[in-house]
Amino acid sequence: MAQQTLNELYEIIKNRKAQPKEGSYTNYLFDKGLDKILKKVGEEATEVVIAAKNEDPQELIYETADVLYHLLVLLAEKNIPYEAIEAELASREGVVSKTTDRPEITNL
Repeated sequence: MAQQTLNELYEIIKNRKAQPKEGSYTNYLFDKGLDKILKKVGEEATEVVIAAKNEDPQELIYETADVLYHLLVLLAEKNIPYEAIEAELASREGVVSKTTDRPEITNL
């Protein structure tokens, strides 16, 4: 199986939104709407946290793939191009960030 980039996956998701395919999980999410997509992003993010606390690295890989997929569905739903995320990440390259620049997280 050929390696698929996140950008390629995003293009497939956008295409599925434009040209629905019956029985598609991606279309199920689009049909259910933003609240369902947000619920899945939250669930998958929580599963990543739990997997990271466990011993099995494959579990973390699996759950990370799930959260990335659902984030891409969210971006497509909100019509945010993947390139905007790439540009944001690129704008951060080389930027020095100090922990003193950020408020301490105390409510965990």
